[in-house]
Amino acid sequence: MTVLLTNLRYAIITGFVLTVVVLAIYLSQAEFNGYTFWPILVRWLHILCGVMWIGILWYFNFVQTPTMPKIPDELKPAIGRYIAPEALFWFRWAAMGTIVFGILLAAMKGYLLDAYTLGATQSFGNIQTIMIGMGMWMGTIMWFNVWFIIWPNQQKALNIANAHPSLAPEEKAKCAKTAGLYSRVNTILSIPMLFCMGASPHILAG
Repeated sequence: MTVLLTNLRYAIITGFVLTVVVLAIYLSQAEFNGYTFWPILVRWLHILCGVMWIGILWYFNFVQTPTMPKIPDELKPAIGRYIAPEALFWFRWAAMGTIVFGILLAAMKGYLLDAYTLGATQSFGNIQTIMIGMGMWMGTIMWFNVWFIIWPNQQKALNIANAHPSLAPEEKAKCAKTAGLYSRVNTILSIPMLFCMGASPHILAG
Protein backbone atom coordinates (compact mmCIF):
# COMPACT_ATOMS: atom_id res chain seq x y z
CA MET A 1 0.00 0.00 0.00
CA THR A 2 2.86 2.38 0.81
CA VAL A 3 4.42 1.80 -2.61
CA LEU A 4 1.06 2.49 -4.22
CA LEU A 5 0.54 5.76 -2.38
CA THR A 6 4.08 7.09 -2.71
CA ASN A 7 4.32 6.49 -6.46
CA LEU A 8 2.15 8.87 -8.49
CA ARG A 9 2.10 6.61 -11.55
CA TYR A 10 0.85 3.64 -9.53
CA ALA A 11 -1.75 5.84 -7.82
CA ILE A 12 -3.10 7.12 -11.16
CA ILE A 13 -3.19 3.60 -12.60
CA THR A 14 -5.11 2.49 -9.51
CA GLY A 15 -7.61 5.29 -10.07
CA PHE A 16 -8.24 4.12 -13.63
CA VAL A 17 -8.51 0.50 -12.50
CA LEU A 18 -11.16 1.53 -9.97
CA THR A 19 -12.95 3.40 -12.76
CA VAL A 20 -13.01 0.19 -14.80
CA VAL A 21 -14.51 -1.60 -11.78
CA VAL A 22 -17.22 1.06 -11.51
CA LEU A 23 -17.82 0.74 -15.25
CA ALA A 24 -18.15 -3.01 -14.94
CA ILE A 25 -20.74 -2.56 -12.19
CA TYR A 26 -22.63 -0.12 -14.41
CA LEU A 27 -22.60 -2.49 -17.38
CA SER A 28 -23.69 -5.40 -15.20
CA GLN A 29 -26.84 -3.50 -14.30
CA ALA A 30 -27.57 -1.80 -17.63
CA GLU A 31 -27.59 -3.15 -21.15
CA PHE A 32 -24.82 -1.64 -23.25
CA ASN A 33 -26.12 1.21 -25.36
CA GLY A 34 -23.55 3.03 -27.48
CA TYR A 35 -25.77 6.10 -27.81
CA THR A 36 -25.62 6.48 -24.02
CA PHE A 37 -22.24 4.98 -23.20
CA TRP A 38 -19.90 6.91 -25.53
CA PRO A 39 -21.17 10.37 -24.51
CA ILE A 40 -20.77 9.34 -20.86
CA LEU A 41 -17.16 8.34 -21.54
CA VAL A 42 -16.39 11.56 -23.42
CA ARG A 43 -18.11 13.67 -20.74
CA TRP A 44 -15.99 11.96 -18.09
CA LEU A 45 -12.79 12.75 -20.04
CA HIS A 46 -13.99 16.33 -20.54
CA ILE A 47 -14.57 16.75 -16.80
CA LEU A 48 -11.31 14.99 -15.91
CA CYS A 49 -9.28 17.37 -18.10
CA GLY A 50 -11.32 20.36 -16.93
CA VAL A 51 -10.67 19.65 -13.26
CA MET A 52 -6.93 19.52 -13.89
CA TRP A 53 -7.01 22.67 -16.05
CA ILE A 54 -9.01 24.84 -13.68
CA GLY A 55 -7.24 23.35 -10.67
CA ILE A 56 -3.83 24.41 -11.97
CA LEU A 57 -5.20 27.79 -13.11
CA TRP A 58 -6.46 28.43 -9.60
CA TYR A 59 -3.19 27.14 -8.12
CA PHE A 60 -1.32 29.77 -10.14
CA ASN A 61 -3.71 32.56 -9.15
CA PHE A 62 -4.63 31.63 -5.59
CA VAL A 63 -1.34 30.13 -4.41
CA GLN A 64 1.79 30.67 -6.52
CA THR A 65 1.34 34.28 -7.68
CA PRO A 66 0.26 35.73 -4.29
CA THR A 67 2.99 33.77 -2.49
CA MET A 68 5.91 34.75 -4.76
CA PRO A 69 6.55 38.13 -3.04
CA LYS A 70 6.92 36.31 0.29
CA ILE A 71 9.56 33.87 -1.02
CA PRO A 72 13.20 34.85 -0.37
CA ASP A 73 14.95 36.01 -3.54
CA GLU A 74 17.46 33.17 -3.44
CA LEU A 75 14.66 30.60 -3.53
CA LYS A 76 12.51 32.15 -6.29
CA PRO A 77 14.55 30.72 -9.23
CA ALA A 78 13.54 27.19 -8.17
CA ILE A 79 9.88 28.04 -8.80
CA GLY A 80 10.53 29.29 -12.32
CA ARG A 81 13.01 26.58 -13.19
CA TYR A 82 11.34 23.47 -11.81
CA ILE A 83 7.75 23.93 -10.61
CA ALA A 84 6.24 26.39 -13.10
CA PRO A 85 7.40 24.61 -16.30
CA GLU A 86 6.00 21.30 -15.07
CA ALA A 87 2.74 22.92 -14.02
CA LEU A 88 2.48 24.69 -17.39
CA PHE A 89 2.88 21.38 -19.23
CA TRP A 90 -0.13 19.83 -17.50
CA PHE A 91 -1.95 23.17 -17.59
CA ARG A 92 -1.88 23.64 -21.35
CA TRP A 93 -2.54 20.00 -22.26
CA ALA A 94 -5.42 19.80 -19.78
CA ALA A 95 -6.85 22.88 -21.52
CA MET A 96 -6.48 21.15 -24.88
CA GLY A 97 -8.13 17.97 -23.61
CA THR A 98 -10.99 19.94 -22.08
CA ILE A 99 -11.90 21.76 -25.27
CA VAL A 100 -11.39 18.75 -27.57
CA PHE A 101 -13.58 16.46 -25.47
CA GLY A 102 -16.08 19.27 -24.87
CA ILE A 103 -16.52 19.95 -28.58
CA LEU A 104 -16.69 16.23 -29.30
CA LEU A 105 -19.38 15.79 -26.65
CA ALA A 106 -21.41 18.69 -28.04
CA ALA A 107 -21.16 17.19 -31.53
CA MET A 108 -22.18 13.74 -30.29
CA LYS A 109 -25.18 15.19 -28.45
CA GLY A 110 -26.17 17.31 -31.43
CA TYR A 111 -25.96 20.79 -29.91
CA LEU A 112 -22.55 22.01 -31.14
CA LEU A 113 -23.84 24.49 -33.74
CA ASP A 114 -26.78 25.57 -31.60
CA ALA A 115 -24.50 26.26 -28.63
CA TYR A 116 -21.81 28.16 -30.50
CA THR A 117 -24.47 30.36 -32.14
CA LEU A 118 -26.00 30.95 -28.69
CA GLY A 119 -29.32 29.56 -29.84
CA ALA A 120 -29.54 31.61 -33.04
CA THR A 121 -30.53 28.47 -34.96
CA GLN A 122 -33.50 28.19 -32.59
CA SER A 123 -34.42 31.90 -32.74
CA PHE A 124 -32.82 32.32 -29.28
CA GLY A 125 -35.80 30.52 -27.75
CA ASN A 126 -33.92 27.89 -25.74
CA ILE A 127 -32.30 29.20 -22.54
CA GLN A 128 -30.57 25.86 -21.96
CA THR A 129 -28.77 26.19 -25.30
CA ILE A 130 -27.86 29.81 -24.58
CA MET A 131 -26.41 28.87 -21.18
CA ILE A 132 -24.30 26.00 -22.47
CA GLY A 133 -23.27 28.20 -25.41
CA MET A 134 -22.04 30.99 -23.14
CA GLY A 135 -20.09 28.43 -21.13
CA MET A 136 -18.55 26.98 -24.28
CA TRP A 137 -17.57 30.40 -25.58
CA MET A 138 -15.92 31.36 -22.30
CA GLY A 139 -14.10 28.02 -22.24
CA THR A 140 -12.96 28.55 -25.83
CA ILE A 141 -11.64 32.03 -25.05
CA MET A 142 -9.81 30.62 -22.04
CA TRP A 143 -8.28 27.85 -24.17
CA PHE A 144 -7.14 30.43 -26.75
CA ASN A 145 -5.55 32.53 -23.99
CA VAL A 146 -3.66 29.49 -22.68
CA TRP A 147 -2.22 28.33 -25.98
CA PHE A 148 -1.66 31.59 -27.84
CA ILE A 149 -0.93 34.14 -25.11
CA ILE A 150 -0.09 32.64 -21.70
CA TRP A 151 2.07 29.74 -22.87
CA PRO A 152 4.15 31.66 -25.48
CA ASN A 153 4.81 34.47 -23.01
CA GLN A 154 5.71 32.08 -20.19
CA GLN A 155 8.14 30.28 -22.50
CA LYS A 156 9.99 33.57 -22.91
CA ALA A 157 9.64 34.76 -19.32
CA LEU A 158 10.96 31.51 -17.85
CA ASN A 159 13.27 30.57 -20.75
CA ILE A 160 11.66 27.14 -20.84
CA ALA A 161 13.82 24.52 -22.59
CA ASN A 162 16.44 27.27 -22.93
CA ALA A 163 14.62 28.53 -26.03
CA HIS A 164 15.14 32.23 -25.24
CA PRO A 165 18.50 32.49 -23.44
CA SER A 166 19.39 35.96 -24.75
CA LEU A 167 16.08 37.67 -24.01
CA ALA A 168 16.57 40.93 -22.13
CA PRO A 169 15.35 41.05 -18.50
CA GLU A 170 12.95 43.87 -19.39
CA GLU A 171 11.38 41.76 -22.14
CA LYS A 172 11.11 38.77 -19.79
CA ALA A 173 9.35 40.93 -17.23
CA LYS A 174 6.96 42.22 -19.90
CA CYS A 175 6.15 38.66 -21.01
CA ALA A 176 5.61 37.54 -17.42
CA LYS A 177 3.22 40.44 -16.83
CA THR A 178 1.25 39.66 -20.00
CA ALA A 179 0.96 35.98 -19.08
CA GLY A 180 -0.12 36.91 -15.56
CA LEU A 181 -2.79 39.32 -16.76
CA TYR A 182 -4.33 36.81 -19.16
CA SER A 183 -4.15 34.12 -16.49
CA ARG A 184 -6.17 36.47 -14.30
CA VAL A 185 -8.64 36.99 -17.16
CA ASN A 186 -9.06 33.21 -17.32
CA THR A 187 -9.62 33.07 -13.57
CA ILE A 188 -12.42 35.65 -13.92
CA LEU A 189 -13.99 33.77 -16.84
CA SER A 190 -13.72 30.40 -15.09
CA ILE A 191 -16.27 31.40 -12.46
CA PRO A 192 -19.25 32.18 -14.75
CA MET A 193 -18.11 29.45 -17.16
CA LEU A 194 -18.43 26.82 -14.44
CA PHE A 195 -21.83 28.22 -13.48
CA CYS A 196 -23.06 27.92 -17.07
CA MET A 197 -21.72 24.39 -17.43
CA GLY A 198 -23.15 23.31 -14.09
CA ALA A 199 -26.53 24.98 -14.52
CA SER A 200 -27.35 24.06 -18.12
CA PRO A 201 -28.18 20.36 -17.48
CA HIS A 202 -30.71 21.41 -14.84
CA ILE A 203 -32.54 23.93 -17.02
CA LEU A 204 -35.64 22.66 -18.78
CA ALA A 205 -35.24 22.98 -22.52
CA GLY A 206 -37.45 25.71 -23.94
